Amino acid sequence: MFISAATPIDLPESNPIRQAFYKYATDRDPPQIKTVWSRLTFTGHGQPPKELENAAAVKKAVAGDPKAVGYIDGADVDASVKVVLVLN
Repeated sequence: MFISAATPIDLPESNPIRQAFYKYATDRDPPQIKTVWSRLTFTGHGQPPKELENAAAVKKAVAGDPKAVGYIDGADVDASVKVVLVLN
């Protein structure tokens, strides 16, 4: 079975959901996450997630691309996307 890489999608840096997501998922704050992505980009080992302007745009992108993965507030979830993990 072949599994291809996911296409990650981020909310804007200023979005409090983004800040909460990274803190809960990685125990790092936004400057630390930015440092990690800068290092990965510089060394050629990765690219940061595509940043979209709001939850509606993230949801639309995820719904339209089976490889896309993103995060939004639970209140913004509808039947167009599949929840794979809930962080509380």
